[in-house]
Amino acid sequence: MARRRVESGPCERSDQAVSEPRKDNPPAWLGKRLPRYTSYPTAPHFGPLEARSYGRWLSDLTPPKRASLYVHIPFCRALCWFCGCHMQVTNRYDRVETYLVALEREIDLVGRRLQKGIGVSFLHFGGGSPTILKPGDFERLMAALRQAFTFETMVEIAIEVDPRTVDQEKIESYVRTGVERISLGVQDFDPTVQEAVNRVQSFALVEKMIATFRRQGIKKMNFDLIYGLPYQSLASVTRTARQVMDLAPSRIALFGYAHVPWMKKHQRLIPALALARDNERLEMYNAMARIFEENGYVPVGMDHFARAEDELAIAARQKRVRRNFQGYTTDDAEVLLGLGASAIGRLPQGFAQNTPDLKAYRQASAAGRLATERGRPFEGHDLMFGEVIERLMSNLEVDLEAVATKFGAPLSVFTDSLERLATLVQEQVVTIDGSRIRLFTPHRVAIRAVAACFDQYLGQSQTRHSRIA
Repeated sequence: MARRRVESGPCERSDQAVSEPRKDNPPAWLGKRLPRYTSYPTAPHFGPLEARSYGRWLSDLTPPKRASLYVHIPFCRALCWFCGCHMQVTNRYDRVETYLVALEREIDLVGRRLQKGIGVSFLHFGGGSPTILKPGDFERLMAALRQAFTFETMVEIAIEVDPRTVDQEKIESYVRTGVERISLGVQDFDPTVQEAVNRVQSFALVEKMIATFRRQGIKKMNFDLIYGLPYQSLASVTRTARQVMDLAPSRIALFGYAHVPWMKKHQRLIPALALARDNERLEMYNAMARIFEENGYVPVGMDHFARAEDELAIAARQKRVRRNFQGYTTDDAEVLLGLGASAIGRLPQGFAQNTPDLKAYRQASAAGRLATERGRPFEGHDLMFGEVIERLMSNLEVDLEAVATKFGAPLSVFTDSLERLATLVQEQVVTIDGSRIRLFTPHRVAIRAVAACFDQYLGQSQTRHSRIA
């Protein structure tokens, strides 16, 4: 039965001509290009990292550290024109099979370097589209992971789902292998918008698929939505938000579309003149967020929402939410291991990323080498500033003195950052009470501008980032 809804009122653009806000005196932070801070330092500041260094990092991990796994499947059946992921379109399944051979070898290489006693608490399959895998291949991959790593009893296994490539047999395979959460790429339900981004999937298709998952016992569901897509309007996104309420997902991620055609050339297929202006995007976000909150969803960080009984909502109330490359999470493991081409991991020593080149990835695995290509060892005050940024992004507040004390540093280490915050204080974006900083504006997405004041490396990398709102 559909959940009763409460109805509410009604990876950005590069063309300056279509990015100017229509309203007079828009907030100064609106439209700025800044990181989403799923890591710190952010990926543009990664540099070359030898596979041997990553191998040492793995070997140096000691129990009782816990780990999470991210497994990247970089293939899709069709290209969504908004996509910012490392992926390839293929209709040849033999390419997927060849990749899986290399992936299983990497799993073995990483697993053999870990000491016994390091348990896995979270496992997330991302892409691309992991649902491109045939049931037998997915089960074989799960078997390889369980053989290489020690799974904790309460491990949460999640998979990103493309509703166009899922069927009953695949869902039954997920149930057999312990999957308990799906992350569904809804994006938008408006047919005109779907056609404009080459992602056509009807509400009826998604509704039927959701019902099948629930009948099979998989009831934890995350929906990914995107605002700022071509031809979206305030009316159309509110319709989508209301339709989402009828499907009653556990969690919702509400992302702003990042239009970066100079980096992702296929985004040139999206008509720039059909994209909303910054202030219109902000109105879309606020309208959708209002519908979610009025229907009982708890806002988490800047762009996630969870039902009140969901673990993420509980963690948000207790200020235990974490932020990583998958967004907001309850995962508190110290180690995130990235497996697959382009996958990024985080260890106590720093970040490590595999090569995105599929040929180079296969060659490394075949030669018995880790496919690490880039990364960033932590140095100086990276961990301390990273914690400030994560607390801001997750809780929308931070106590600078508490963080400084934790890292054995004087509060004066944040002097320059506080000076950069002065404008945002004047604009009533944040308040500062002693050493505690809190978001003040009702626009949660503005927290990116606050976090950026503590980014010691931002510099000239801003063209690599999406706009706020």
